[in-house]
Amino acid sequence: MDNMKQITNPYLPFWEYIPDGEPHVYGDRVYVYGSHDFFGGDVYCMGDYMGWSAPVNDLGDWRCEGVIYRKDQDPENGDLQGNLYAPDVTQGPDGRYYLYYVLSSKGFVSVAVSDSPAGPFEFYGYVHHADGVRLGDRAGDEPQFDPGVLTEGDRTYLYTGFCGYGDKSRHGAMCTVLGPDMLSIVEETRFVAPGVMYSEGSGFEGHEFFEAPSIRKNGDLYYFIYSSIKFHELCWAVSKKPTEGFTYGGVIVSACDDGIDTYKPAAKPMYYTANNHGSIAKINGQWYIFYHRHTNGTNYSRQGCLERLTILPDGTIVQAEITSCGGKDTPLRGEGWYPANIACHLFTDTEVTYVPWSGWMSDSFPKITQTCSGHADPEPLIANMRSSATAGFRYFDMKGLKSVTIRTKGYARGKMEIRTAWDGEAIGSVPIGYANVWHDETTEVSIPDGITSLYFTFVGDGHLQFAGFTLNQ
Repeated sequence: MDNMKQITNPYLPFWEYIPDGEPHVYGDRVYVYGSHDFFGGDVYCMGDYMGWSAPVNDLGDWRCEGVIYRKDQDPENGDLQGNLYAPDVTQGPDGRYYLYYVLSSKGFVSVAVSDSPAGPFEFYGYVHHADGVRLGDRAGDEPQFDPGVLTEGDRTYLYTGFCGYGDKSRHGAMCTVLGPDMLSIVEETRFVAPGVMYSEGSGFEGHEFFEAPSIRKNGDLYYFIYSSIKFHELCWAVSKKPTEGFTYGGVIVSACDDGIDTYKPAAKPMYYTANNHGSIAKINGQWYIFYHRHTNGTNYSRQGCLERLTILPDGTIVQAEITSCGGKDTPLRGEGWYPANIACHLFTDTEVTYVPWSGWMSDSFPKITQTCSGHADPEPLIANMRSSATAGFRYFDMKGLKSVTIRTKGYARGKMEIRTAWDGEAIGSVPIGYANVWHDETTEVSIPDGITSLYFTFVGDGHLQFAGFTLNQ
């Protein structure tokens, strides 16, 4: 255990942007399949698919598998106008691995195949009806989006869909059953969860299906995981059949901890959010939820995070808190250097749930970002911390902490206050002055041994850049 790397969120390197993560365990490794955003990106999913995997017993030790599929490999994407939207992978009855995706410019499902879960994948074909017409192209088909897949025996269950406010042409999440060739439809599409325009009386009200369908099985229960009309939350519905009978269960995770009332009012947002996408996986005997957060003050630079999950004996999934460490049961060591980009909470005195697109707020709220890489190696940081901006980190296992050293720079004057709760009394502070290069300041603190959180709040004038902090024993 001492040789294992610590789990931090985001779980991949700070410069990597893999949202829409679908985790799957194959052999002794967990593989995450997602889309690929860029730092500084101006639309969703600008990159080719990248592969990442980790040993099932060490989720702090991620390995890059390289590019596993390129956008120019799809025959229908010769003009490269189609970005590779959220994919999923399943192992077919022939033992090979099948990658399902939808191009951003199309409404049908493409499939690629590999002999290895690590790829690389090669184009295989399109999901189609018995007459050869692609699913999504036939009259009456609804556009396909965000495929999620589960294979049992010689049947593969394909879940797709996107439903927004005001669009009555889209009814909800769809399930289509495929045969052993992984392409041919053998059971016609059925709706398994309603969109917001068709949810009255369904039990899904307030948490209707929006996008990001995913499917998992636990015992005899099928869990349908999806992003709700609230965007920032991943929800679950459950059934004993894969194609029908799903009932709404609850929220698995919210990227701003909406609904969590154990340390704050339930409706208080603790991070700037937009859409969400991910799924659950049982890894080395423990369930996890993989999801993503937004960085760089934009919708288009998303990073994967994970949290431990509790699933009760009756099948109920307990909503997970967002953390810097993957859950309270895996706290970070209460010593050493921690970069600011692992903050799980980021907010000011003005409550904002969603990433502001434009206007005064877009220039005034703090953002997790990185320095540009043109002249030097990039570094992670929190930028634009104005007065009241707070970065929160949960959790640490404190033992004998004596002082905290904070690294900042920027055109700002004031102080950085340290707390163990977002609304607690300050237990220490360091002075902040104008600095053109990174500058360290240390303050003594008194924190009892045990599991705790840390919050850093800037109070003063100007805008501050926050690189991170060192816990000194």
